[in-house]
Amino acid sequence: MKDTGIREHGGSHRPAARTAIACIVVGSLALLGPWGSGIAAAQSAGCPDAIRIGMVFPMTGREGRPGTYQVEGIRLAMELINAKGGVYVKECGKRLPFKEILYDDQSDQGRTVQLVERTMSSDNVVAVIGAYSSSLGQAQSVVPDRYQVPWISPGAGASPIYNQGRKWIFGVLAPVELLGYTTMKFLGSLVDQGKLEKGLKIAIVVENTDHGKEYVEGVNRWVKENPGAFKVVYNESFQMGGTDFSGILQRMKAANADIFLSDAHLQDYITMHRQYTQMGLRHRMVSYGARGTEEPARKALGPAADYIFAGIWWHKDLPYPQVKAFVQEHKKKYQREPDSYYPSTAYDAVRILAAAIESAGSLDRTSIRNALHKVRLTDSLLPGQTLQFQENGQAMTPFVIVQNKPGDKVDFVYPEDSRTGEVVTRIPR
Repeated sequence: MKDTGIREHGGSHRPAARTAIACIVVGSLALLGPWGSGIAAAQSAGCPDAIRIGMVFPMTGREGRPGTYQVEGIRLAMELINAKGGVYVKECGKRLPFKEILYDDQSDQGRTVQLVERTMSSDNVVAVIGAYSSSLGQAQSVVPDRYQVPWISPGAGASPIYNQGRKWIFGVLAPVELLGYTTMKFLGSLVDQGKLEKGLKIAIVVENTDHGKEYVEGVNRWVKENPGAFKVVYNESFQMGGTDFSGILQRMKAANADIFLSDAHLQDYITMHRQYTQMGLRHRMVSYGARGTEEPARKALGPAADYIFAGIWWHKDLPYPQVKAFVQEHKKKYQREPDSYYPSTAYDAVRILAAAIESAGSLDRTSIRNALHKVRLTDSLLPGQTLQFQENGQAMTPFVIVQNKPGDKVDFVYPEDSRTGEVVTRIPR
């Protein structure tokens, strides 16, 4: 039989707890006499045994590693919620566990659209969580309005996805434009502190996607607002998934910039920076956008990854008790700590969906969609600790800037109130 890539998982693992709860409910209804059975029947009518959630992620292919990490975050959240009995649904008069229906899109845009259509049309799901990467998110995002099923992406941050007037889509990642802008605010703060000179030259090399374009927009917006602080002397884009970046790096070298800024996905970051190092290139400061701290990259690049700085959506060392608890639960389940933001945003996607279902009191998709526009997750794992969606469906949480240090250490270096170490503004030779 052909492997369809479908995985089902979920339901409660606490039969004893369910039996006890059932006894309490039955006993209470018995006191109500004949009216009790009528209430129970009304509440149970049309209620399923579980809340079915479609999931479409790259488990294999180019984006297989981060996609798998996001699925791990979703499963951890569902497991912890289910362990407490599930999500309370008022119209059913009881808690219901989550149940996943998982598809592997194999990092393919055409396949990801087909699978989102399949789960929304055929799997009786109340919502879909899907898409690691803005390219896969862009592909998936055209489907939800057609089927009127809420869709939440924990891994697609490009604003054009959310600025098309669609009513059924939501994104946990703050806009990439804000990443570029925050990167420049950080560099500008170093000028204000006298740690960088005014007028330094910047070279920009980004992927030729909405993600890359939006990063450049954020950089340019800050530069325009602060004339004379920095000068962009080089700006070029590259094709994602390349194996040879020597040409674009050689042209960048000729620009004689002081600071190198890139926006790249994980594998491109590893490949490009390996070639950057082999070519003997050097800049005072180097960033690959949101990449830098990931364990696979640090293992692959070794000391060459030291002193790279990154603007990130989340880090395991954020000083929040809920982050500490999440990291402990993640390690307990997967025998390792999360090394990147991937599982954290997926974990919060499940939690804010659960909050919306409870707020709606219903499994009606429109009610859940409306609730998603209103709920606020006030113990979010993300910087600022509050997750809520803007009118266009995208979250707006702050970025923090971190910098790799020798010995696999990572320091928070911006904003000032989160700083755990001194920023290095000239990479040692």
